[in-house]
Amino acid sequence: MVFRVIAAAGTVVALATVGLMVYDSVITTAPVISTFGIWDFVTGLRWAPSFTIYGALPFIFGTLLTSVIALLIAVPVALGIALLVTEYLPPRIAGPVAVTVDLLAAIPSVVWGLWGLLVLVPFLRPIEHAIAASAGSVVPFLGPPTPGPSYFAAGVIVAFMIIPIVAAVTREVFAATPRLQREAVLALGGTSWDVVRRVVLPIGRAGFLAAIVLGLGRAIGETIAVTLVIGNAPRIGSSIFSPGFTLASVIANEFNEATEPLHAESLITLGVVLLVIAVLINGAGLLIRRRVTQVAGRGS
Repeated sequence: MVFRVIAAAGTVVALATVGLMVYDSVITTAPVISTFGIWDFVTGLRWAPSFTIYGALPFIFGTLLTSVIALLIAVPVALGIALLVTEYLPPRIAGPVAVTVDLLAAIPSVVWGLWGLLVLVPFLRPIEHAIAASAGSVVPFLGPPTPGPSYFAAGVIVAFMIIPIVAAVTREVFAATPRLQREAVLALGGTSWDVVRRVVLPIGRAGFLAAIVLGLGRAIGETIAVTLVIGNAPRIGSSIFSPGFTLASVIANEFNEATEPLHAESLITLGVVLLVIAVLINGAGLLIRRRVTQVAGRGS
């Protein structure tokens, strides 16, 4: 009874705190909404605090683009790590590999950012030049400029940061696959790949989608590491190798110097926009996961 009361009180306090934060943030955005309107603010292309012009679209674009790049890189790698640890490596090797991958999640964001700025960006710069000089002539979105810090560099660094999260959740999901079904496939002459293809992936796909959504939530809100490697340009770049901004990075970069009229309020409004995007994406992910689970249940 005591534990139930304490748990209920903790839940109420947590929900009240979140509600108060959201309410206070929404109230703070009122001057921005009344001046520009929701639609004009969200779709505005120009961000010039010295002229009291605020448009959020370049930052929304940067947030979504870097998140997509991060997922395209991280999801296949995390899936491969999870399958390697649960299905192919012997236990005495799988354990240390899993622990090593998990430890990557404990590296602070600023350390990732500094590593990205000092090591990753110089490493990627000639690769970006090569891609822009070849594929960029056919696909403009892969063309120049290639200064180094860019959407692509930010996406790569975020990918490194979310791989441990996606891999850990996926690994636990795959490890929970019923042993009986695994042994049935092997008894019928199946290989380890047959077990993965016919048992592990079909049963674990709902959990795998949940892991992707969890990683996406981390990617959308990443701040310091992205700020150090994205280039910090308040415009929509013509290429993935262009410098830019994300919603989180522009807030971190400008809030302490927000002295122009409506500047601080506009940055807080960007935070509300980021919250809305995160809620929508996580909600969509949960709906997709539920749909996949229902289809898998009917199929079985």
